[in-house]
Amino acid sequence: MRGVASGIGMPETAFRRYGRDRFREQPLLALSGRFRLGVRLMKANLCGRWRGTVVLVLVAASLPLAWSDVGSAVRLWPVVVGLSGVFLLRRAFTGLVLGAFAGAVLLAGGDPLTGFRDLIGAHLLPAFESRWNIGAILFTLILGGFAALLEKGGALHAFFARVGATGSPRRVQAGAAGLGIVCFFDGLASALLAGRLFRPLADRARVSRVKLAYIVDSTGSAVACVAFISTWIAFQLSMIRQGYAMMDRGETVNPFALYFSSIPFNFYSWFTLLLVGLVVWRRWDIGPMRAFERAAREGPVPELDGSGGETAAPPWRAFLPLTLLIGGILVGLYLSGREPGAGLTLGGIALAFGEADAPLVLVGCSVAAALLAGVLMPPRPGGGAAAVFQGGVLNMAPPIFILMGAWMLGSVLADLEAAQLLSQWADGRVSPAMFPATVFLIGALTSFCTGTSWGTMGLLMPLVLPVGIEMGDGGASAVLMPALVAAVFSGAVFGDHCSPVSDTTIVSSAATGIEPRDHVRTQLPYALLAGGVALVLGFGLAVAVEGPWISLVAGAVALGAVVSVGSRAEAGG
Repeated sequence: MRGVASGIGMPETAFRRYGRDRFREQPLLALSGRFRLGVRLMKANLCGRWRGTVVLVLVAASLPLAWSDVGSAVRLWPVVVGLSGVFLLRRAFTGLVLGAFAGAVLLAGGDPLTGFRDLIGAHLLPAFESRWNIGAILFTLILGGFAALLEKGGALHAFFARVGATGSPRRVQAGAAGLGIVCFFDGLASALLAGRLFRPLADRARVSRVKLAYIVDSTGSAVACVAFISTWIAFQLSMIRQGYAMMDRGETVNPFALYFSSIPFNFYSWFTLLLVGLVVWRRWDIGPMRAFERAAREGPVPELDGSGGETAAPPWRAFLPLTLLIGGILVGLYLSGREPGAGLTLGGIALAFGEADAPLVLVGCSVAAALLAGVLMPPRPGGGAAAVFQGGVLNMAPPIFILMGAWMLGSVLADLEAAQLLSQWADGRVSPAMFPATVFLIGALTSFCTGTSWGTMGLLMPLVLPVGIEMGDGGASAVLMPALVAAVFSGAVFGDHCSPVSDTTIVSSAATGIEPRDHVRTQLPYALLAGGVALVLGFGLAVAVEGPWISLVAGAVALGAVVSVGSRAEAGG
């Protein structure tokens, strides 16, 4: 059986042969290298065992907690277990399931067998009875295949390669940002596509690769989070519905309508995108980024690696399926929910979107767009459109498992009435005006430590929304609830954007050919700036002024002023 040695991707036999040959040539270096490798493997093994042991102890602690009378705070124990599992094991699905299992054991009075049976029968299987949940799974899988078809088709590569072909540093950076925005349908696909395509172009234009990594990472998850057509949307809608289901209002809320109303409140995503544009326009480099940019301008041009992407194809082969997907969903939502005889007004469109059969429209339009993308995909070696689509679908399997883990945890927390406990605790301690800022800060810290945006949403949304419902019953719900939804999303994106253990961070680093640690330390100052403005002028102000627009303007002015002053000081220095 062939294994992989030391995680470097070499077959075990080849790894041993390499070590034997090196030992013959340089015995002291070989022994030293083997010793360091052994120490690293031993540390990783001990660290992994330590983390797993801690999580298992936390899960096992559910038994005595269920038997003893320790007060109502025990209802939040599944959240502690889930968050610890995600943080220590670096596995969102595992952490969510362990948290749900701990809660099921509490509900079963400390009986782990009954808890496991109820976890499947009472908390997982009923989730598949909902059309929303089934639609979320299908849409996520289909859009994963659609994104793979567009990436492998090469049409987007051809279009944006021409955009950046002039060699102007600003134009190359703008092209990379533009490709990230056009690839709104998936954050990972956006980072991978833009990084691979613009890496040789950035080298030729003397733009540092860490600057390119910042651009493609910042325009990946941020765009996917606010785009109503993306691999994120089904998960986001499902989490909104899950939060309302905690208060027995799951059938009365329209997740799509609440999601649309939350888009202007998603301050971190908007300020991140705005900051990218300002940084590209003013060529503002701060912190460690300045040294990398200076080295790129003054040093030799790196050897081009030919990682330009797939075979070129006419751009219309990509834009036509995208147009069908976007236009089909917009028209489908309107036709599905509009009242007979209603006029084409903004109010009528908003009402139609709120009453539309969103699962049917999303799945139907994604199927049609994927079929068109498959038909337009040029022939390529290594498999046709069906194989590419299948690969894209399989790539979305991990997010689907995370979604199911979030369903189980949310259902368990609902039976434990954990949200009601939080509502009682927050009553009189946290004002509605400051609650969104608090949620954003907690979400940002959680996602940064765990590296998972979807795991953060799955943990926080079922807890935050019921508290917001209780606070908003006094009349503030029209602003408070969209702001809370956006605060969870923004906090989740912060970690997905700059956490050193985030998959998007790692993919952006690999696609642009840099070390993840260099990417994190050069990107973090920009992320903290956007996050600080979002916290203070965004979520800290929006509920008080009863809307997002003053916050958006104030944040934009603040970012513009900081970049303007900073770029002038840099030029003067």
